[in-house]
Amino acid sequence: MKELNPLLHSQLRLGVMSILMTVDEADFVYLKEKTESTAGNLSVQIDKLSTAGYIEVEKGFAGKKPRTVCHITNQGRLAFEEYVNALKEYLNLS
Repeated sequence: MKELNPLLHSQLRLGVMSILMTVDEADFVYLKEKTESTAGNLSVQIDKLSTAGYIEVEKGFAGKKPRTVCHITNQGRLAFEEYVNALKEYLNLS
């Protein structure tokens, strides 16, 4: 059996990746609301996903307010798909 990707096995990182698999982009506020996480914890997990090359993070401004937008990368999409397939193997679904 394939080993589950430890980077994606975290509940919050998996949640962020799941959301980003279904949208073109998501801003920090949206991800925070959908994952019901704290800003500090979400920020740390986004940094980990970005460092791994799974997501791209764009920082800018919407008017005078800072805005952080995340996009999944091709590498992130592949890693997520591999994680789901490995999980299916554990569940005997493939």
